[in-house]
Amino acid sequence: MKKPNIILFLLDDFGYGDASCFNKDSKVPTKNIDALAGGGISFTDAHSSSAVCTPSRYGVLTGRYAWRSELKAGVLPGPAPTLIEEGRETLGTMLQSAGYNTAAVGKWHLGMDWATKDGYVAPKSYIGLDPEDTFESIDYDQPIKNGPNTRGFDYFFGMPGSLDQPPLVYVENDKALFKPSLVAGIKNWQPFNPGEYTEEYICYGCIAKEYDVKQAVPDMHNKVLELVDKYAKDDKPFFIYSPTPAVHGPLVPTDEFAGKSKIGPYGDMILMVDDFVGKLEAKLNSLGIADDTLIIFTSDNGCAPIVDIPKLVSEYGHNSSHVFRGCKFDIWEGGHRIPLIVKWPGMIKPGTSSDKCVCLTDLFATIADVVGYKYGDNTAEDSFSMLQLWKGEDTETREATVHHSGKGMYSIRKGDWKLELCAGSGGVTSPAEGKDDLSKLAPAQLYNLNNDIGEQENLFEKNPEIVKELKDLLASYIIAGRSTPGSTVRNFSGLGVWPGLHWLNL
Repeated sequence: MKKPNIILFLLDDFGYGDASCFNKDSKVPTKNIDALAGGGISFTDAHSSSAVCTPSRYGVLTGRYAWRSELKAGVLPGPAPTLIEEGRETLGTMLQSAGYNTAAVGKWHLGMDWATKDGYVAPKSYIGLDPEDTFESIDYDQPIKNGPNTRGFDYFFGMPGSLDQPPLVYVENDKALFKPSLVAGIKNWQPFNPGEYTEEYICYGCIAKEYDVKQAVPDMHNKVLELVDKYAKDDKPFFIYSPTPAVHGPLVPTDEFAGKSKIGPYGDMILMVDDFVGKLEAKLNSLGIADDTLIIFTSDNGCAPIVDIPKLVSEYGHNSSHVFRGCKFDIWEGGHRIPLIVKWPGMIKPGTSSDKCVCLTDLFATIADVVGYKYGDNTAEDSFSMLQLWKGEDTETREATVHHSGKGMYSIRKGDWKLELCAGSGGVTSPAEGKDDLSKLAPAQLYNLNNDIGEQENLFEKNPEIVKELKDLLASYIIAGRSTPGSTVRNFSGLGVWPGLHWLNL
């Protein structure tokens, strides 16, 4: 069988309720995303491996939960060193071995080793980070080491981190295309304040004068279209990993889309994404390769609180989290339940859907099955193939799924039962309606999602046997270094700090 071209389109902070094909009450008419779903399969119970972006991206590319790495909570700062371990297989290295041209375009946010001056050591977390240091202490004229080119991608064009995350520069392969020329933004600003995230440079740090935040999203999208044109002329199949910077804040749509959605700048940026999906499909059709191309459309976590979800609901009737509790950062469903659409003409029946629980770590094993790649025992330790689901089979593919919050709290889901091993959201949302004091809450939460998709009735104290079963299962996954069958693999614990494991003493 001919190997398909593969395009993996990973959005940034796009909520389950934002696309009208997943939420009939969405107030943004996502006609092109809907058409993509109509041509393939939609997953209604899909999850990112984390409720925040860096660990979720690690899971997508490696098939492994990121809390097994040195990143136990939160995200990397912009100048951080590489997170993906040397020698670890990624989707990129796998598909290179399978004979693919590979490219990554967009927001990397998995660290890269910048050349530095005067002994400066780039921090691995926001603790101790001084954005001014990245202006003076990074040598932007020197090549970058251990970036995307060393993690499986023949070509990279993009940004080190998010739209708001200094250093705000473009990187092509192993070199910054321009150097920061100023330091701007608001010191000590917290990116959780809704309704205040429409300024162009709200986060404090170094910026290149050539960097235009309004143009960053279309620049990345246009590069993808350019690469499709280029690779279509080659006999080799191609893999394009497209982690778009949209729809992360700051919410600054281009002039073409400003005001178009009628629900504010967040809706306008959703329409920018939808427009790109339409252009991508049109490009594939015009080149005659649409039937040979597998498209995966998904998001790295739930909608961010900065879009002001309560205001979107009250003023426009648009709920980015749909019926789910919480948002990005949270252990609740709104933090990690995400849209997932897969289109593969001739292999996936159009207009189908699946309600099986899947995780974005499963993309590794699935794509390996697609291209006939066999990998070793110490690879993709948390990845289960979804290929049978793509083909329409009604079967369970994974025993259980581990969720992880922005603050490093754990949850495990098996069947209808979901055990959350923290008292509150594990993120930024208020712990409970009218209760901000965690000491007044049960130490953990247990919900039956079949009866309580909004996670309102905590059954933790009523079902000790289910709590024990799920807690023991999660402990076994942690100790084994994997949730797939195989030999024990060691987790990284060298930093000596591993939050979220207090429940082992419950």
